[in-house]
Amino acid sequence: MLQPPTIYLDNNATTRLDERVLDAMLPYFTDLYANASSSHLAGLETREAVENAAWQTANLIGATEEEIIFTSGATESINLAIKGLANENKKHIVTVATEHKAVLETCRYMESIGFEITYLSVASDGILDVNILNEVITTKTLIVIVMITNNETGVIQNIAEISGVIHAKNALFLCDATQAVGKIFIDVKKLGIDLLALSAHKFYGPKGVGALYISAEAKIKLSPLLNGGNQQRKLRSGTLNVPGIIGLGKAAEIAVLEIDNDYNRIILLRDQLENGLLKIEGSFVNGNSQNRIYNTSNICFPGVNSEKLILALQNIAVSNGSSCSSVTSQPSHVLKALGLSDEEALSSIRFSLGRFTTAQEIEQTIERVTALTTQ
Repeated sequence: MLQPPTIYLDNNATTRLDERVLDAMLPYFTDLYANASSSHLAGLETREAVENAAWQTANLIGATEEEIIFTSGATESINLAIKGLANENKKHIVTVATEHKAVLETCRYMESIGFEITYLSVASDGILDVNILNEVITTKTLIVIVMITNNETGVIQNIAEISGVIHAKNALFLCDATQAVGKIFIDVKKLGIDLLALSAHKFYGPKGVGALYISAEAKIKLSPLLNGGNQQRKLRSGTLNVPGIIGLGKAAEIAVLEIDNDYNRIILLRDQLENGLLKIEGSFVNGNSQNRIYNTSNICFPGVNSEKLILALQNIAVSNGSSCSSVTSQPSHVLKALGLSDEEALSSIRFSLGRFTTAQEIEQTIERVTALTTQ
């Protein structure tokens, strides 16, 4: 039987399920298993729990429960948000070269069916120039897609300023907030976000469930991708994943209460990690070291093959952010967009810390990485 890694520093890929979330979910696998769409008493009880989870999720991002649609995760949410607007007359989409593949590949699909896509570059620190964004939005622009927090570098964009530019041009604004929700406070109203995608498993909830926030303005323009039983206000048909939804809601409830504690503890651990690893000759942090999420550190170790280093670390789980196949490894599109060479991108490691990371684990990681990179 495979054993879990002793030290897990790949929390941007997925987080461990919080035991409190598991406890909240378990009854909905056994005793409270009724279909939330059923009209009998058991079904109504389940539906009430789902509605509470919608409130918990909405409360985490400053929305209302009526603005939440449950999905299988951020990838589905992103697809619904983009493809669901395809029947509009506007045929221009703007996004950023450093977005997640869920956005970029969906945009490439939209390109194949006749949409014009503008892929914006970023500065060497990963920050988008809002003036350039302002120049490319036209009267034909349907939607602009900018993630809050980058999944590889942790860089945080100036969302409020970006949304102001977008709305001044009468376009809609979609945020992939997968790496931000549950880690930092988000208010979709104050930030001017029209559509926001999230996944539960990025903040200690279960895999296979997420949500899409849809503002009133976006809702009237959005068409469903799935047709069927007309669940979720006809925008996402299909029997609800009740245990998953309960888990998402509980994870959201915990995040509201513990964001400050998580921040105060994890940022110290990240600084401890960087202070140790940046002593390695030539190493440097990729992306803006100030405007970034507190749990993420993407470090380049020039001359070191990141894949070999990851394998050599054995019981320490980290990521290189590369798209790998059985034949070849490709440098991260995010790091390339920041201006890194192929060699530098393939020498970079992402360390992403979480709620269960300890100072002892960080110290062991520093010792192990240092030993392997200075042999």
